Amino acid sequence: MPGGPAAFRALLGPLLWGCALALQGGMLYPRESPSRERKELDGLWSFRADFSSGRHQGFEQQWYRRPLRESGPTLDMPVPSSFNDVSQDGQLRSFVGWVWYEREVALPQRWTQDLDRRVVLRIGSAHYYAIVWVNGVHVTEHEGGHLPFEADISKLVQSGPLASCRITIAVNNTLTPYTLPPGAILYKTDTSKYPKGYFVQDTNFDFFNYAGLHRSVLLYTTPTAYIDDITITTDVAQDTGLVNYRIFVQGTEHFQLEVSLLDEEGKVVAQGTGGWGQLLVPSANLWWPYLMHERPAYLYSLEVRLIAQTAAGPVSDFYTLPVGIRTVAVTESRFLINGKPFYFHGVNKHEDSDIRGKGFDWPLLVKDFHLLRWLGANSFRTSHYPYAEEVMQLCDRYGIVVIDECPGVGIVLPQNFGNVSLQHHLQVMEELVRRDKNHPAVVMWSVANEPKSSLKPAGYYFKTVIAHTKALDPSRPVTFVTNSNYSTDLGVPYVDVICVNSYYSWYHDYGHLELIQLQLETQFENWYRAHQKPIIQSEYGAETIAGFHQPRRDQLGIRRGSSLVRDSQKVQLSSCEIATGGSPMKPELSAITPFVTSVVDNHTDGKPQDL
Repeated sequence: MPGGPAAFRALLGPLLWGCALALQGGMLYPRESPSRERKELDGLWSFRADFSSGRHQGFEQQWYRRPLRESGPTLDMPVPSSFNDVSQDGQLRSFVGWVWYEREVALPQRWTQDLDRRVVLRIGSAHYYAIVWVNGVHVTEHEGGHLPFEADISKLVQSGPLASCRITIAVNNTLTPYTLPPGAILYKTDTSKYPKGYFVQDTNFDFFNYAGLHRSVLLYTTPTAYIDDITITTDVAQDTGLVNYRIFVQGTEHFQLEVSLLDEEGKVVAQGTGGWGQLLVPSANLWWPYLMHERPAYLYSLEVRLIAQTAAGPVSDFYTLPVGIRTVAVTESRFLINGKPFYFHGVNKHEDSDIRGKGFDWPLLVKDFHLLRWLGANSFRTSHYPYAEEVMQLCDRYGIVVIDECPGVGIVLPQNFGNVSLQHHLQVMEELVRRDKNHPAVVMWSVANEPKSSLKPAGYYFKTVIAHTKALDPSRPVTFVTNSNYSTDLGVPYVDVICVNSYYSWYHDYGHLELIQLQLETQFENWYRAHQKPIIQSEYGAETIAGFHQPRRDQLGIRRGSSLVRDSQKVQLSSCEIATGGSPMKPELSAITPFVTSVVDNHTDGKPQDL
């Protein structure tokens, strides 16, 4: 029945999309347009860690009420970066508690005098809890790292003659049993071994808990009536692309919306009006993963124009959103992109790097993408937290498929599954979906990594988180990454794809590579027999060399553009050699760690080919 299922999806798609939970408040990436400006605040900020015993001296003395230098000595701290490795101070590297950032910002005169303009402060990522003041006035707070938050500061900067504004951000990296990721503060009370009040941060994940302002802090403007959010889903009916759009407007109830879809040559291929609708694109160029099509990663541009009536007169706002037309589906044995089986052949990553910690850095990001292409990889998982928005943008442009993972790592204790943790987890998933929902490269959400999913509360916990994520975004499958046994895992029944971490001949049967193939096949057969779902071998490997960060072409034994070896014994060896840098613990701690997909029929469409 050619075209039958596609035609059915074409009718059903907008209905399912319309049933998605509406998230309050948009999180569009700040792009410049004829109606919008942005001012990045990257560079040196004044910085101080609160080394007082209770870590509350900054609040007791109200450091935010005056310039930070007036209350004591400060350091120069680059933003974005983690504060841990920038100095030579060992205390600062392992510091747990409140740190303070401050920046004096010169504002364009038109920003402070034009009352028809909004001025918004946006923080790309502050790990873990952040409180923000502008000119000593509290403007917002945010719990959770890795995701952006913002505040409208128009009234503060437009309240009178103002040449600059002072931005103060207090950041606390303390992890508790109810944060995501969870942790605990352990107080050492034996005074024969530890000084009074001594404590350490305990975590159940095996990477360093870098902290600070990890991504750009910026100011951007919009008109007072503005495009607040855009949601895009896509489908294909035969050779016609379907782009479903829904647009939210703030600041007025009297407006018109014009929508245009442009191809890569700038030609208008479809147009619409109103806050929601469907654009038809005949002979559409689909968004294909890297190495799966001769023209991968095709992106259209959705141009949205708002014309609004306000008390001050007519107002216009413009926003352009990249759009990739593609479909994602899961069967009992396959993961399908555009109706064709897709073989995840890629890596796990981290954002860690020397000196910068988790601080965003363009050269390092571009280098990672060159490494991905050199390896012949077509995908990666954001182990174990959301990566920078710019990472997602490059994945859209290069055709690198993403399993987008929230910071749900280290959920292993009973108290991590309580109602407080659950409510925070749901909020984090809302923020993640709100930010990344329009990226065609994102094909699946991951709600956790290696939780103790055999514990009794895990079934209800993951049933709730996964159902909520599906309600937020019905267009993508949802998973979490397990290392539990197939017979005791209580969360896997609710996922769409089974992701399994296993370290054969390293965590057990040490060095016996001859056992890997049998144990791997047995594992896959057991998982599939129990659940009849596609399976991804999401982590595997062995130790890497600590501090080793070179690609070492002479040792990899893989020519440029060739596929990663798939034989189990060679995979074990390759993962050991390919993983670059990091820790002598798990290879995922290095910058790049391989993973491969196994599906029941071992279909390998989308596998790497010569470049």
